[in-house]
Amino acid sequence: MREEHSFALCLTHDVDRPYKTFQAPYRAVTERSLYHLKTALPGNNPYWQFEEIMELEADLGVRSAFYFLEEQNLLRDKSPREWTELRNWVLYTGRYSVTDPAIADVIRRLDEGGWEVGLHGSYESYRDIDRLREEKETLEGVLGHEVSGIRQHYLNLERPRTWELQSELGFDYDATLGRTREYGFHYGYNVLRPLNDEFVVFPLTLMELTLPDVPTDADTAWEACERLLERARDRGAIMTVLWHPCYFNEREYPNYKRVYRKLVERALEMGAWVGPPRELLDSLRGTDAQSVDFVPSLED
Repeated sequence: MREEHSFALCLTHDVDRPYKTFQAPYRAVTERSLYHLKTALPGNNPYWQFEEIMELEADLGVRSAFYFLEEQNLLRDKSPREWTELRNWVLYTGRYSVTDPAIADVIRRLDEGGWEVGLHGSYESYRDIDRLREEKETLEGVLGHEVSGIRQHYLNLERPRTWELQSELGFDYDATLGRTREYGFHYGYNVLRPLNDEFVVFPLTLMELTLPDVPTDADTAWEACERLLERARDRGAIMTVLWHPCYFNEREYPNYKRVYRKLVERALEMGAWVGPPRELLDSLRGTDAQSVDFVPSLED
């Protein structure tokens, strides 16, 4: 981060489900709307928002990081006993592979356009080095070069073991440490070095789902964002935000795209460095990021 910037805003996107699948019939029933069934038909991809995000960010002169998921297949990779558990259908169905032609194409376009492409480690990979290695190598095969950043799916983390596995596999940083129901600087204002070496952790400050009443009261949600930006500026902090691509679909998730754009615009107005974690990390090498000791725990 250059001296002319008062703080940093890292932009990230976890690519969980770029296609609308099993969610459609559930939402059609619960919301009494045929819209969800229509948008799940072939040729309709309301959660495919890559071009919209790229256009928005390019218009603002910024880039972000996209973390792609190479999840297990329930019927292929799990035992028949596990097929009967509803939780597993939610976790493993409706997924994609980074080798799918359309996905591989957008991965390469993002990379060529200056966006960062990282790995979204699958649900169980946070404690499985073989699984994590396979996912990393698969994504790198699509990209044609190494991947340096990761965020674990569902923010799954076993501290410090997950970081040790990631570091062993050659990742330079992890962006998992965060909370799924709260926003804020719960883990400090700087990146962390939990292994007391060059491996870095970017704590997650804000995930869009933790904001209050975005569809019905965007002003209140924006006020929360602005307070975080002001706190980041006052502390010279590194603030990391996560916006899932599907939330740029304004028909189903009104106001989220508008709040995201306003967040980036306001950060730039306030003198922030704005971009993907990998790019910021390059400028942080050799600085005094905090070295910390975490006990192995899944609790926040």
